[in-house]
Order: sequence, then structure tokens, then C-alpha cells
Amino acid sequence: MKITTFLTDKAVLAEIGQRLVQRRLELQLTQAEVADRAGIGKRTLERIEAGHSAQFASLIRIFRALDLLSGLESLIPEATPRPMDLLKRKGKVRRRASRDHRSKPIGKGWVWGDET
Repeated sequence: MKITTFLTDKAVLAEIGQRLVQRRLELQLTQAEVADRAGIGKRTLERIEAGHSAQFASLIRIFRALDLLSGLESLIPEATPRPMDLLKRKGKVRRRASRDHRSKPIGKGWVWGDET
């Protein structure tokens, strides 16, 4: 199954769990071996493979044990500022998000509510 935005959180967790099972089986590892390599309990691994939620640190440990950690680089690439943003900010790094104040909603704007 492809992970898309249309899937529920539960479905995404189930798919990740199944993919971890497939990877573990490809490497000919038991749940106990992966849990030991990852430094987590076997029951924790069982729950993750069954599609239950888990702490992110546990997932990272499992990814490391299954040699999947490098995949996180493509999942969440390092953000680099665009060249035009660097020029606008004169080399300063952005630390806060803000709205674009120039864009206003199209329409009548704010009303009291008794004009209808």
C-alpha cells in the first residue's frame, strides 16, 4: 500500500509496521534479535509491527537496527534557505514563521454581522 495523505493515521502506522516486518524478514532476523539490537523490549517491537503508536526514539532505534536510518534523510531533508530569501534577509537565518501581511482575503472583509 502506498502511504498517501488520504490514509488515516492508524492506516499509516499499520503500513509502517508491515514494512518493518518485511525488512526484518529480509534480513532473516527474529523480533527478539531486532529488539536486542535496538535496545528496546520485544513487546515494544511487536506493538510497532502491529501498527500501534510508539515513541519516535524507539522507531529510530529500530531503523538503526534494520539499517534504515539513512532513509530518514530523504524523508525529512535538511532545509536550506532559498538564495532570494538570503538576499532579503541579508544573510540572517530565519527563526520565526509569520503570515504574509500583503495578502488579504478577497471579499467584503470584516462585518458586524447585523447587515444581512
